[in-house]
Amino acid sequence: MREILNVDRQRPADSMIAEASSILKAGGIVAYPTETFYGLGADGQNEEAIKRIFLIKGRNFKNPISVIIGDANDVRGLVEEIPEFALYLMERFWPGALTIIFKASPDVSHLLTAGTGKIGIRLSSHPVAAALAIKLGHPITATSANLSGRPECTRAGDVIQDIGDQIDAVIDAGQTPGGSGSTVIDVTSEPPAILREGVIPKHRLTNSPFV
Repeated sequence: MREILNVDRQRPADSMIAEASSILKAGGIVAYPTETFYGLGADGQNEEAIKRIFLIKGRNFKNPISVIIGDANDVRGLVEEIPEFALYLMERFWPGALTIIFKASPDVSHLLTAGTGKIGIRLSSHPVAAALAIKLGHPITATSANLSGRPECTRAGDVIQDIGDQIDAVIDAGQTPGGSGSTVIDVTSEPPAILREGVIPKHRLTNSPFV
């Protein structure tokens, strides 16, 4: 691993975020904190970098990878349509631990969709994850920073121990909350399907005028 970037969780230094962004732009892999666990970040528009994510984790290429965006408006460049219910969810729960699955635009990498034609998207509430996505200006992969089948990491030290020799940098902002992962809801089906109940409980999503 090339470097450890120590940052303040609430106010990450611009210089550190810029350095991490430069690594991503060059095709590198950066582990970063989210509101749940540490995530493994690659530029979501760089096919070779995305392939590295699969290889590092030992992840099946048939398993899609979701992304984190820097602004809610960035959704429009990644999806074919934004259903009314998705707009409701975005307005109510973003930024936050909610991954929404949309019909992907043809421009989205097939590695991210795993041939499903769908893409999972989240606007993170973690200051570091948000700052990194904004600085990069592209979606960042949001899979957990651990070997597939191993426990998710809540500390940078755990990431380093697990996969540190295979990534280019880790942004250390202290321990993340852990617990449940992001809640995942697929808005391409009718009715929408909750694929994983995580931080945001099911009743908060289904208690709406759309379900």
